[in-house]
This record gives sequence, C-alpha cells and structure tokens, in this order.
Amino acid sequence: MQEKVIRTMQECTDGSDHERISFPEVVMKLTQAGVERYHADLLRAEKIYYLPSGESHRVQAAQIEAVPAMVFTADGVAAAVRAIQTQQIRYREFCERIAQAGCVGYMVSLTGRRAVYYGRSGDSYVEPFPAAA
Repeated sequence: MQEKVIRTMQECTDGSDHERISFPEVVMKLTQAGVERYHADLLRAEKIYYLPSGESHRVQAAQIEAVPAMVFTADGVAAAVRAIQTQQIRYREFCERIAQAGCVGYMVSLTGRRAVYYGRSGDSYVEPFPAAA
C-alpha cells in the first residue's frame, strides 16, 4: 500500500477525532486516495480502511467515553445522524450519541455511498449519502 494512502487514512481518522474535518471532507479525501470502504469499531477505538485490491490498514482512533447500550435503537442513531448533518453536534458527540443508541460500530461504503450502523445483535440502520464532489 502506498505511503500517501496510509497518510490520508491517518489524517482522516485524526481529523475526525479532533473535529478538524467533516464527514463530506473525509469521503472526498478517501475517495481520491482510492479507498473503497472503512469500518469503525467503537469498542476497540479503531478504523480499518480497505482498498479494492483487498489490502487493508488499521488506524487507532480516539476512545469514546460512552459504553454502547445493550439495545440498538435505529431512531436514536438516525437522530444523531440528523444532528451532525445539521451541525448541531460534532463528531465526538456524534460517536457518544450513537453508542448511547446501542451502536457498537459502523461501516462506510464509499463506492455504495452509504453508512451502515449496527448494534450488538446485528440490528442496523443504513444512511445513504451523496457522492463526493
């Protein structure tokens, strides 16, 4: 894997964790770097990025304080998504809120333009998003 692609993955993770970069900017940068998708594990505090070739790279992320609820509520996740989309909250609070709604992780498909949030028992919520500019 090219060092430039790995740097982009690290920059996107750090930029999100430190609230210096928005989700649309992350999508644009990762798409330009050739990333196909990524998985965020809220319990392990890590993101794994995947290329179409099958290569992957793991990046440590900031730990969240909330312990994900035992029961997943799609409405709670959807409310957090709407709040961050309307800039009422930022990324760290977004992660806390989705965890409180029972989310333990999410997968973002850049090629499929959707994020899939899931809970402990496999319940999920899918949020489509527009293509990167």
